[in-house]
Amino acid sequence: MNGIHDLGGMQDMGYIPYEKTEPVFHERWEGRIFALNRGTGAWRKWNLDASRFQRELIPPEEYLRMSYYERWVEGLVALLVKTGLVTHEEITSGKPSPGASKLVPALTPDKVWPLLARGAPANRDVPSEPRFQAGQPVRARNIHPEGHTRLPRYARGKAGVIVRDHGVFVYPDTNALFQGEQPRQLYSVRFSAQELWGPQARAQDSVYLDMWESYLEPA
Repeated sequence: MNGIHDLGGMQDMGYIPYEKTEPVFHERWEGRIFALNRGTGAWRKWNLDASRFQRELIPPEEYLRMSYYERWVEGLVALLVKTGLVTHEEITSGKPSPGASKLVPALTPDKVWPLLARGAPANRDVPSEPRFQAGQPVRARNIHPEGHTRLPRYARGKAGVIVRDHGVFVYPDTNALFQGEQPRQLYSVRFSAQELWGPQARAQDSVYLDMWESYLEPA
């Protein structure tokens, strides 16, 4: 979807501070929110792409006001309510409703470190015939999906070159909407900075984007 979360190419969005020794979490509560997302996600009521899409649905004025992990809180609460794990009243009161069922945690302490070490690989070992080859000119399709997509607006309609075929990966556009993983080919595509940003960009600069085959067409 086209939303405020897709900031690439926007102007006058303010200074981006750089912290040389940036901590993993700036505040202790941020780590707790990270843990809550992992813990509740273990029930498999939603997937990574659905959680990203949920945060993208935050109204623009709220999205810009919130910090990174505040958006995680907002998205998590919405998913918990949508999937029936909690109710709005329970969120407001901080207490379970009378007679509410109690779930056994899907993520127990002994499973935490193996989960973090393994991550959530999105590559899939399924047969696929690549449509594009390394060195082939391509163009990002100028499309505007209503749901979640990993195709940034600033690259749509722009010409690039296939650099690498990564193999087959889960397709986020369908996975976020619970329409199945529908795995397909993923490529690394090089775009010149001037193609993306115009003549004011340096001629020697390039941007590399990982793009699913559905995002591309022959140039």
